[in-house]
Amino acid sequence: MLPIIDTHQHLWDLNKFRLAWTDSAPSLARNYLTSDYLEATAGLNVVKAIYMEVDVDPAQQTAEADAIIALCQRDDNPTVAAVISGRPADAEGFKTYIARFTGSPYIKGVRQVLHGPGAPAGYCLQPSFVRSVQLLGEMGMSFDLCMRPGELSDAVKLVDQCPGTQFILDHCGNANFYIVAGVDQPADGNPHTRQQWMDDIRALADRPNVVCKISGIIASARPNNWTANDLAPTINHCLDAFGPDRVVFGGDWPVCTLGAPYAAWVNALKIVIMNRSEDEQRKLLHDNAARIYGV
Repeated sequence: MLPIIDTHQHLWDLNKFRLAWTDSAPSLARNYLTSDYLEATAGLNVVKAIYMEVDVDPAQQTAEADAIIALCQRDDNPTVAAVISGRPADAEGFKTYIARFTGSPYIKGVRQVLHGPGAPAGYCLQPSFVRSVQLLGEMGMSFDLCMRPGELSDAVKLVDQCPGTQFILDHCGNANFYIVAGVDQPADGNPHTRQQWMDDIRALADRPNVVCKISGIIASARPNNWTANDLAPTINHCLDAFGPDRVVFGGDWPVCTLGAPYAAWVNALKIVIMNRSEDEQRKLLHDNAARIYGV
């Protein structure tokens, strides 16, 4: 069984951190701890995990980062590094905040979720935001792109202004895999069309400092109404566009459980990639993440 580095692990303790977004996701409004993660991934050969920030209240960002650094320093769990929360639009505040983690072997990058109501289209193109993302590149840190699929052209514009920064595109660009597979058709107000998403993925793949994370799409699956074949067009388009050296796997647990258990997601992905070479499979599941995150 090939080893897995999970580049998108969420953990949270609601006794310590406020996650306002769980108010609209009641099934996730409970604690998800390392012990739960170990149970969810049992038997799958997940050898390491990269923690992904969970959109805590901004006042708790530093506390979240400190808690994860402490977890990474222990040897009783698979978490070895983290992508922490940040607010790049506040250029001066962000500079002071991120300087705290200069040289940390555990902090690999920053993410701000850009598909919430506080981040309208074009938000990431503000000059202050761009400056902060450029700073991350100067510090050797990455920035995760997690945004509405219909706004991926904004990601292209941001990447072009930050050639020295490593970008990680989360969740296959947040595609609706039913639309990409032709199962559903875009409705009025739908966040993307199949062709627009495919074109924007290719545009991002043309930028050598962008990596695509094969993650997240399963969270929108209708329980018991999806197959690996439904996921395949989205996954294969990303793999083919970015090539074997710029793709990584992300579990997106526990958010993935909105659509399927962690094991079901991993097993479906393995079905989709089964006809690719073992070398390509190993790069996707393990080797690329080890290289890109330095773990």
